[in-house]
Amino acid sequence: MTNHGETTEPFENGDIAAGVSFDGQISPDTPIALRTAAELADALPYLLGYRPEDSMVLVSLLDRGNFGGRARLGIPAGAEDWQAAARQIARGLVIGTRRRGARPERIVAYVCQEPRPGETGRDVMLRLAPLAQLLRTECGSLDVPVIEALCVSDARFWSYVCPVKSCCPPDGTPMGIPGTSAMAAAATYAGIQVRGSLRELHARMQPWETSAALEQEVALDAAGMSLVPRILDDASRAEVAEETLDLAGRLIRRFAEAAPVSGIHPADVRDDTLLGHDEAATLILGLQDRTTRDRAAAWMEGDEGAPALRLWRALARRCVGPYREHAAAPLTLAGWVAWSTGDDIEAREALAMALGADPHYLFAQLLHRACNEGLDPESIRRCLRQERDGRRPGELPSSTGPNIPEQKTDSQLPPDATPTAQDTTEADPVTPPRRKRRPRTTGPGDTAAGNTGPGKTVPGNTGPCTQRPQAQTRRPTRSRPSPSGAGKSCRNREDG
Repeated sequence: MTNHGETTEPFENGDIAAGVSFDGQISPDTPIALRTAAELADALPYLLGYRPEDSMVLVSLLDRGNFGGRARLGIPAGAEDWQAAARQIARGLVIGTRRRGARPERIVAYVCQEPRPGETGRDVMLRLAPLAQLLRTECGSLDVPVIEALCVSDARFWSYVCPVKSCCPPDGTPMGIPGTSAMAAAATYAGIQVRGSLRELHARMQPWETSAALEQEVALDAAGMSLVPRILDDASRAEVAEETLDLAGRLIRRFAEAAPVSGIHPADVRDDTLLGHDEAATLILGLQDRTTRDRAAAWMEGDEGAPALRLWRALARRCVGPYREHAAAPLTLAGWVAWSTGDDIEAREALAMALGADPHYLFAQLLHRACNEGLDPESIRRCLRQERDGRRPGELPSSTGPNIPEQKTDSQLPPDATPTAQDTTEADPVTPPRRKRRPRTTGPGDTAAGNTGPGKTVPGNTGPCTQRPQAQTRRPTRSRPSPSGAGKSCRNREDG
């Protein structure tokens, strides 16, 4: 791989698909050489698996010019934040690649953004030139040079390192026709599918903003009135869990039996018609209980995986209005199923959206970190299978998840039901629960992924499942939903 017309060692195709979900394999005996800036610009969507928008992207090159890891980060709106963002993405890529035992030798940098109103692609290139320079400087400070820096905008590209005007004209070079390059042919042969943009992927899991959103909000209000007291009551909590999981199972079968529809948007619309407002509200509220959510994560593979993923997406779209934070549970389940079934791209985005809905949702934090680090989800699947097969009917899991450490946070109540104190219940498999009261606190229990403390593990580094004591559960004392329409549903946010 070289800058422009020079030649160098070709990339091995076995590394082209690293981090991209596909079934086939390109033979390592058939390397692809990317020799020009045009070929590098055309290769970017195939390296990521989607078209980046408003993004800075770094792609590492290993020995012999093989593609290594990639990193993408959104471009901050304020130029004053560019240096910190450039340092973050550079350190994340270089240090992460070295941690995996590889040595990045060189880096290709991209800045991608569409013109604002009144701008041209050239204006974007000039405006982002300082950001491209910061990326080069930060990578150089880590002893990894940036050998090419490209700006992609308005179906054209520019090189920030090429001084030859005839090679890189001021108005940019038009991008090639999609699907006609050598990289496109190799990706097609390998089974790599390039999705649309990240914006299109996010749209599949964004809450409704249509007239139907009001009807869904009313259904969530009504479900909260009936389910909140039962979820907070130890005597009825297990019963609510069974009802929630029974409904989820019936809906997954309903989704699986539905006739296929061509096109992403029509398929999502079809799924929305399969799910009633009351059904969605019951599931959204029921999944706020951590143990119920953990059991729902067992629909993760085989014939159940695809319809379960569609259901979790549909539920995320129903977390409307003041219930947007409730989307953390279905988004985390969607990310988990996507990762479990081999779709790392959707997994990362769904988990990032879950953290956007609730930054302290630790299950999403841990899964997001594990997915980004390329860990194998099979260890989590194995634990979920063992828990599912070994659980007696009506029994709730005793762990906080599939062998993933969880820190607990406050329970979330309806907007009009704020507790003044909380009960903390601590139980083990043998002794009865002991209760103690303490003032409500926020934050200390909500740690970032990786700060798991002594003896804790992260997904992928798990051993055989072991019996663990019941995690702490915080509940408000005698808190009930408000009878007014403003009183929303309970979200038992014990961990995240």
